[in-house]
Amino acid sequence: MSAPEPFVPIDTQVAILSDVHGNARALRAVLDELGKRGVTRIYALGDHLVGGDAPLESWRLLMDARAKLVRGLGDTALASLVPEKLAPKNDRERERAARFVQTRKEVGELVLRHLLALPYALRVPLADGRELLLSHGSPADPTVEITVDLDDEEMMSLVAADPADIVATSGGHVPFVRDLGDVRVVGVGSVGDSPEKDHAHYALITPRYDGTVIEQAHVEIPAEGGR
Repeated sequence: MSAPEPFVPIDTQVAILSDVHGNARALRAVLDELGKRGVTRIYALGDHLVGGDAPLESWRLLMDARAKLVRGLGDTALASLVPEKLAPKNDRERERAARFVQTRKEVGELVLRHLLALPYALRVPLADGRELLLSHGSPADPTVEITVDLDDEEMMSLVAADPADIVATSGGHVPFVRDLGDVRVVGVGSVGDSPEKDHAHYALITPRYDGTVIEQAHVEIPAEGGR
């Protein structure tokens, strides 16, 4: 399911972020930085709430920022799995199941229904005539992630059939940019669960009539108790 944006080519800078995972502290740090930069058009590529200790606050921050959202596998699982059918086999799985159940209770049924209504992808026309595709997973299959460890042939097999010129995905939490012929693949990394743990990733895309500019960026996440 891929939803088009209203067909008005974008000529202003946009921010793309992903995988907040209920980490409101990390998300707030990114949104504060975007505010300083004057960036108001924000897209978030899924896995918004599962895993962190502040899912409802994270949701409210995304809503307050008027972010346009797509759905990740974590969002589908959170909204559709029946907690009673979870069968954790060890302490780690029991801890994750307990957090899963708590997250469902905290955000409530209205937010869960909203998550299920989100599209798996958005298509955005850019001022230079290119098309930007925003998806948590690959254009070919939203359940398959495009990650930096794939070689060019493997990555091309996941994007080649799609008409978009730029494909932005979560990238398996690791930021990267890969040029595959006429297609540019952008892994935007993770806000709330980055490999560095103290960094929150995002990407900036600046459409220009002489070519679109892509900038990978991150902010440091404040320590507990700080903003």
